[in-house]
Amino acid sequence: MDTTEILRQLAVIVVAAKFFGLVARKIHAPQVAGEIVAGLMIGPSLLGIVQPSDFLSGMAEIGVIMLMFTAGLGTDIKQLKETGIKATVIACAGVFVPLVCGTILYMCFYGFPAVGSEAFYKAVFIGTILTATSVSITVEALKELGHLSGVIGTTIMSAAIIDDVIGIIVLTIVIGFKDPSADIVSVILHTLLFFVFAIGVGIIIYHIFKWIDRRYPHTRRIPIMGMALAFILAYIADSYFSVADITGAYIAGVILSSLDDSDYISRRVDINSYMLFGPVFFCSIGLQTDVRTLDSTILLFSIGFVAVGLLSKILGCGGISKLMGYTWADSFKIGVGMMTRGEVALIVAQRGLAAGMMNQAYFTAVILLIIVSSITTPIVLKILYEKYPEAA
Repeated sequence: MDTTEILRQLAVIVVAAKFFGLVARKIHAPQVAGEIVAGLMIGPSLLGIVQPSDFLSGMAEIGVIMLMFTAGLGTDIKQLKETGIKATVIACAGVFVPLVCGTILYMCFYGFPAVGSEAFYKAVFIGTILTATSVSITVEALKELGHLSGVIGTTIMSAAIIDDVIGIIVLTIVIGFKDPSADIVSVILHTLLFFVFAIGVGIIIYHIFKWIDRRYPHTRRIPIMGMALAFILAYIADSYFSVADITGAYIAGVILSSLDDSDYISRRVDINSYMLFGPVFFCSIGLQTDVRTLDSTILLFSIGFVAVGLLSKILGCGGISKLMGYTWADSFKIGVGMMTRGEVALIVAQRGLAAGMMNQAYFTAVILLIIVSSITTPIVLKILYEKYPEAA
């Protein structure tokens, strides 16, 4: 692909992504959903103006790294320490139940393979996509209702953070089985070694960055070095530990999340992500999805995927909340608050596609889940809080 063609395609992607993103926001849908629709419109499915390419795949990969780095930067370590066992147990249920339900759903459509086979891990991967939680929509809804800092709001936020950490670990292990010759002991050992390495090196790196941050606060060298750290850990995770590169990027963000300038780093990284790499990534999801290949089975699976995705979070998080002493109404609020999906679900799906663990057609199911969960969650939360006000 020559330079002029690259420039043309980037121009089309940026303009289309922003236009459809704004349209999505106007109708109170996630902006990322609009950017995905943009990819569908300009890609092979409809207009064919832009075609998938190695260059766009590389740009999308950088976009994923940046998104996961900023997700890590947004992790509140202090809040994680203070939430205690309740949020942790809720998060574990919010991963386990969707993982199992998603796996069973796939098997119901495509057969029950032998445990340990390639088909089995493909089924488990579909369940892994459902483990992700994106509470950005929930946060906005709780803000509007004035309950973000309440007991339920705090519980949802804390559980969602822990949920994402556990989900990333699950993804790392499942992706490790993409090699049919891999054994469970080796995969888990590699994963554990990476996290031991990350903790050890992370403590040293954190203190180095803290010293630099204290001497040169709010200077551009800090986000530049932070971005370099994300790329380095992504490379080390993949090349030396056979762990998903996005795990390395996420850990890099977590390492720097306690810095005084963590918000400053996040804002600087977001500028590049928002303007170029993010739109390219989300558009690439649409580019890789050819709706002409969809059949009745995929459409039926997508409907089941959305239903299971919503209900499994409510049953998992809400059910365990009730067992831990919350009222039925508050348990339902927690379950509903945890059912939104967003960028992380897309990133997980994209990693599965790259590893050969899922077909492009299944992106339809993921996109539908993101749109439906993002629209229904604020509506249901508002109804619940109006009918069952939170105790002061």
